[in-house]
Amino acid sequence: MTASPEEAAPAVPYGTPEAPRIAVRGEARLEVDPELARISVTVAARGKDRRAALDDLTRRNGTVLDLIKTYGDAVERLETGAFSITPELKEKGRGERIHAYHGRVHITAELTDFTALGELTTRLADLDLTRVDGPWWSLRPDSPAHRKARQQAVREAVQRAREYAEALGTTLAALVELADIGAEGPARPLAPAAPGGRMRSMAAAEETAAAPLDLEPQRQRVYAQVNARFTMAPPKL
Repeated sequence: MTASPEEAAPAVPYGTPEAPRIAVRGEARLEVDPELARISVTVAARGKDRRAALDDLTRRNGTVLDLIKTYGDAVERLETGAFSITPELKEKGRGERIHAYHGRVHITAELTDFTALGELTTRLADLDLTRVDGPWWSLRPDSPAHRKARQQAVREAVQRAREYAEALGTTLAALVELADIGAEGPARPLAPAAPGGRMRSMAAAEETAAAPLDLEPQRQRVYAQVNARFTMAPPKL
């Protein structure tokens, strides 16, 4: 089926003398407090035989999980990741003789209570053969901060277009188009989250409980950007 000349003609991108267009970009940058903190816990074990290493790892893993669960609603998510039991071969001697077995299991926890976070990380770091990484601060995908940034970007676009129209001695007439940057192109990969501090721990030398860490939440940067096109009343030049 052949399209008519009216259907095949592309849209005019620059407007007309009777309805001039203004194209602007609106941007918003906010700094807000984080809503989530994620930590990664690696539990290790070592044994002369596979069963001893596995039993030790199971016990240590249970201790870590039970400790994290005692914080109740402060923990929004708790997940177990990779698990491994690896043989260690003797460096000397003929043949493949196993010297020991090493076990590891990785656990991830997300917390919403940052006071509990400082206490929990300290208690985890005080456990034998336990490594703690993090925290990594973030916002929820549906955080109100994202909506606030988008709305602010739109208002900034309208204000910028209005200032251009006022400079020409006229006013805006109608909104023609409003779009996120890249909305009509290929999706851009998400930027990696900003890393937080890192903590590592092995066995504690003292039996007394360590003082809770005083963790300062890392402020999160929220960015929104839109393209907008308006028509305006014809100016008298």
